[in-house]
Amino acid sequence: MIKKVDQTSVADIFSINSDRIYRIPKYQREYTWGTRDWDALFRDVTENGNGYFLGSYICVNSGSLNGTTLEVIDGQQRFTTLTLLLTALYEKLSELENQMESEDKTDLFNLRGELANKKHQTNSSGRKYHYTHRLILQKQNMNDEDFSYLLSSKGIISENKSKPNNYGNRRIAKAYKHFIKLIEERVQEIKTENPDMDDISALFFIKNQFEQAIMVGIEVDTNKDAYMLFESLNKRGVPLSAIDLIKNTLIATADNESDADEAYEQWKQILNNIAPDDYSVQERFFRQYYNAFREELNKPYTDPDKKYHLGYLATRTTLLDIYEQMIKHNYTKLLDDLLVKSQKYALIINNSDEEHVYTSALLDLARISGAPSYLLLLYILSKQEELKLTDAHIQQIVKLLITFFVRRNVTDVPNTRKLTQLFIDLISDIKNLQGDAIIHCIRHKFKSVAATDEEFKAKLRGSLYDENPEAVRFILCSIESEHQTKEIYSDLWSRDSSNKYIWTIEHIFPEGQNIPDPWVKMIANGDKELAKQYLSEYVHTLGNLTITGYNQNLSNMSFDKKKDRKSKDKSKDIGYRNGLFLNQDVVTEDIWTIDKIKNRTNKIVNILLNMYQW
Repeated sequence: MIKKVDQTSVADIFSINSDRIYRIPKYQREYTWGTRDWDALFRDVTENGNGYFLGSYICVNSGSLNGTTLEVIDGQQRFTTLTLLLTALYEKLSELENQMESEDKTDLFNLRGELANKKHQTNSSGRKYHYTHRLILQKQNMNDEDFSYLLSSKGIISENKSKPNNYGNRRIAKAYKHFIKLIEERVQEIKTENPDMDDISALFFIKNQFEQAIMVGIEVDTNKDAYMLFESLNKRGVPLSAIDLIKNTLIATADNESDADEAYEQWKQILNNIAPDDYSVQERFFRQYYNAFREELNKPYTDPDKKYHLGYLATRTTLLDIYEQMIKHNYTKLLDDLLVKSQKYALIINNSDEEHVYTSALLDLARISGAPSYLLLLYILSKQEELKLTDAHIQQIVKLLITFFVRRNVTDVPNTRKLTQLFIDLISDIKNLQGDAIIHCIRHKFKSVAATDEEFKAKLRGSLYDENPEAVRFILCSIESEHQTKEIYSDLWSRDSSNKYIWTIEHIFPEGQNIPDPWVKMIANGDKELAKQYLSEYVHTLGNLTITGYNQNLSNMSFDKKKDRKSKDKSKDIGYRNGLFLNQDVVTEDIWTIDKIKNRTNKIVNILLNMYQW
């Protein structure tokens, strides 16, 4: 039974005036969000207006908990992420406390109160404050130990916690370090945009944006109620989207019923060209259309105080306002142009029957999460004749984009939030160029903003799978694809009936926390603690990874069994003797050791440096 539903800000959820504690039940999965999730949350809040909606959460508030401790059944990943982000902000602000005015110090003091419950405590030395966890994490993969140590080391909770072994290699520490980096970058951007702002003001500006973000909290009586509600919410439809509202504005603006019908038919054609059933792709198209052609789209509007009358950028929060203005100005011209551009977009997202020399490269660009570059490609394909670009030129551009996104997704340089502006700037750079000059311009731009070869190499040698499993799968499949022949061809991108990849990442030294005894003996000479250390440091490195279509059949088997595994009828090798290029240097080994992982990592890194050079 639902007890309470509230739309509330993050600041209110973790209010200093409340003694509420949020507990992640011990049976919940471990903290799993990674770089893409961290970037998306940070970007969504900082790039949009105050009060950005972060979704809902469901808590159990049973009478036995006295209303002060809530079990978070849905929303644990966002709760954990928000707390880590606010902790990072607390650290950056604490470093500047000596430079703060008294009001700023009070705000800093209150931020600590959001992250930890403040209790009055009296002892022999008098009255003082004692701070305890506001959020208690689950125990899987040492989430709670890592989190407690983090809060203790930053002076947020009163209890002193020792640093857990291999703390820096796990998710909590990596997320925290990543948020420190994002915050530092955002502070510099704010100061560049607002020269009068100092570091303290910029940090408080970011803090306020996150504290004013909105979530809808639902409290229920029991776990059963929570799970029934969770299932129901996920099965029901979603409210009207910005795209629905744009369509409604369009139809309402038409002069008569006949015009409205014609407009609606065009609208359906546009959505069919993009993705008729995928709202996220539709929204992305409408944002990228404006951002790619904003110079032309703003020309009809004369406003001496604004270069971009309609809006500087189309974001999730500005999208509706921008399109309402364009519809009211001239909806028929807008619809005609959107229809033409949507046909080009269909080519980019492989939703078209047209075949070009660059079609397969576009598939790879999608696989490496290159969607931010579609606004550049939309501009280039729309102006292909004017820019004197052949299909061969376009293929070169797409391959440059693939190289850029491989290197960017591995190194996180440049930051995700800078990508839209990067591709808008590139449009400005190339609009007066033609042919080969455009290729040279794009290559030069990418080299100037991307990570260096040394940075790329260093990241490739680290625990890359833990940080970015999607990028790892792409680069391993790409290596294998380079060495496939017609005789030994497999579609490494095929999916099963559940739309999951059939070929998945296989850890040679198994990744599970309960290391099988044969592996402890082989990898660490029987030393369980050393084996755990090796697991933390090397299990997710490229040298310990391959791909397989039979992951569940290999699992925690010994090295010999993984190599020699056959199908049930003994007719097919489903272990490492399956003929893959990636396994050639694995099947020749009798044992698997850390040195062999290191050597194989170096070999794969060298292959990738050659594949993804400028």
